Amino acid sequence: MKFLHTADLHIGKKLFELSLIEDQKYILSQIADIAVTRKVDAVVIAGDVYDRAVPSTEAVTLLDDFLTGLQEHGIPVIMISGNHDSPERVAFADAILEKQGLYIAGNYQQPLKTVVLEDAFGPVHFVCMPFVKPAVVEARALGEEGVLGNENSGKEVEEAAQDPGIKFRDSAAAVEHMLASQPMTLSLRQRYVLVTHYFVTGVQGENPELSDSETDVNVGGLDSVPASYFRSFSYVALGHIHKPQDVNTGSERCKVSYSGSPLKYSFSEALGEKSVNVVELDGSGVASVKKCPLKPLREMRCLKGKLADLMSPSVLEENREIRNDYLQITLTDTEELIDPIGTLRSVYPNVLQLILEKNKSREEGEYSGAVTVEQKSTAELFAEFYEMLKGEPLDEYRRAVVSETAAEVERPIG
Repeated sequence: MKFLHTADLHIGKKLFELSLIEDQKYILSQIADIAVTRKVDAVVIAGDVYDRAVPSTEAVTLLDDFLTGLQEHGIPVIMISGNHDSPERVAFADAILEKQGLYIAGNYQQPLKTVVLEDAFGPVHFVCMPFVKPAVVEARALGEEGVLGNENSGKEVEEAAQDPGIKFRDSAAAVEHMLASQPMTLSLRQRYVLVTHYFVTGVQGENPELSDSETDVNVGGLDSVPASYFRSFSYVALGHIHKPQDVNTGSERCKVSYSGSPLKYSFSEALGEKSVNVVELDGSGVASVKKCPLKPLREMRCLKGKLADLMSPSVLEENREIRNDYLQITLTDTEELIDPIGTLRSVYPNVLQLILEKNKSREEGEYSGAVTVEQKSTAELFAEFYEMLKGEPLDEYRRAVVSETAAEVERPIG
């Protein structure tokens, strides 16, 4: 059995108010090509399919085209909802689509939705655990006892969370309950793959590496789930964290991996590489996991220097291949500049973020408290103000002028 694992598509995302639909269309086409050329038996999407709970028309159309293309090649898709998704919207028409080989787990159900695919060694069970808040798991558990129905309102869920008898105050407890309620026949001949979207930490409490593009991630808080909970699975296909990386489970038999997002969604990821996981199972579990690199339509890059240098013919020629990439530019000029962003965009059309280093150093500077200020002379206060404003100290001539002026102003009248 061979399947492709990806996650965090965030279709419809905007970066600095710029739509990434064109970039996402390009990268999804690339993922589909990898699935076809590698002859995978399934594509697994581990949550955050869309970037918003109410996706745009463009986003819905793009996902439709991507899934349709995979279906035309006879490749089944197993997809769950993430914390950015609306479970109901992602799961629309799931029962009908399942007949076409599109298996969607949008809403939480107990037992968890399980998709069984066959290979030469027998069945492979894909257990789908979409992102769900602990209060919802609690409300569903209470509903099974007749306290709350399965179709509960947000108000009922909130009331259940306030109940002093609540069991699931964090994601770890909720996940443990969901797995404990899942019927599984544990043997080497019964291979299980978990598809989920949680903040999973290593057995020693190691946090995964994050980037600036992750939102709603509670490091070390109530949302973390230890990887040791998943040791019964051959492979755990994770979503939620955007940097591709493996998680330490303390078990050689269980492989837990974040595939990462297929595109970079912040400049903190500029130096990293994106990929998808192609996982191959043999008769006893994971035989191999290969990271297939992805090449974006436009890279994200960080440039730094003086405005005149970046606009010089030699530097423009040096940067010719990257001029259309998404750029964060840090200018080191100390003097005032007139419309630097307009000047830069005349040759670097996709400058998304401009940082003035002199302003950054001022923002990060330390300021004197009120008690200290009272002990300083007018000339000293003005010198500090000048340095904060201009990013450089007063020279001797200006310092002398300020001292003379301050002395004149402070001289008693009469």
